[in-house]
Amino acid sequence: MQLNLQRPLIVFDIETTGLNITQDHIIELSYVKVYPDGRETEKRYLINPGVPIPPESTEVHKITDAMVAGQPSFKDLAHQIAQDFANCDIAGFNSNHFDIPMLTEEMNKAGVDFDPSRVNFIDVQTIYHKKEKRDLEAACLFYCGHPMENHHSSMADAKTTLEVLKAQVEKYDDLENNVAALAKFSRYNRNVDLAGRIIYDDNGVEVFNFGKYKGKPVKEVLAKDPGYYGWIMNGDFAANTKQVLSRIRLASAPLTQK
Repeated sequence: MQLNLQRPLIVFDIETTGLNITQDHIIELSYVKVYPDGRETEKRYLINPGVPIPPESTEVHKITDAMVAGQPSFKDLAHQIAQDFANCDIAGFNSNHFDIPMLTEEMNKAGVDFDPSRVNFIDVQTIYHKKEKRDLEAACLFYCGHPMENHHSSMADAKTTLEVLKAQVEKYDDLENNVAALAKFSRYNRNVDLAGRIIYDDNGVEVFNFGKYKGKPVKEVLAKDPGYYGWIMNGDFAANTKQVLSRIRLASAPLTQK
């Protein structure tokens, strides 16, 4: 089936040196770009992380140091990737929790503006887990009727994710064929930042979702304990979390000055 799109949809997947969003690096990025008229284009980037790839990571995605030797760094490719993603909505598998935060972090390190608040995100894994609670391989078999090939190849993962998304929309009558609706359904928490360190409570108030101030309104915490802002800004938190916190702090400046 054809997805109902208002603008292009990037369905992407990454492979990395590890799972630490603030310290690890992207070594492969592949995507399928789907246009409103149904056309599809593909692109794959192999990236030199500038550090050795841990053997345990290579065991998963099969990408070795020799394969990335001589390839461009993420900084070299950042502007091109940002251009590829510009004016597109974004989809992936577990992308809200890993791929998007990792991509945003790499963009920040490269000095490239990449604001995730401007687009809709569809997390195909979240739709799947809410409906069936399995992984991508099982999703492919369940929705598409065939086993997945070349698992942990980023292009295979991206293509399978797109195939599963189309099948999900076709299977569930209550799943609206609309990017904004699919993005909303893909969310478990009402995250303010990508990592879910700050979320909206039931009243739409931005609250911390971790630590000693968990459940407390961010504006109130910043007013009562200004040092907490500095602790987060100097800590091992994702760049997007720091950006969101700074935006909230700036918006509540009169309150924090009391």
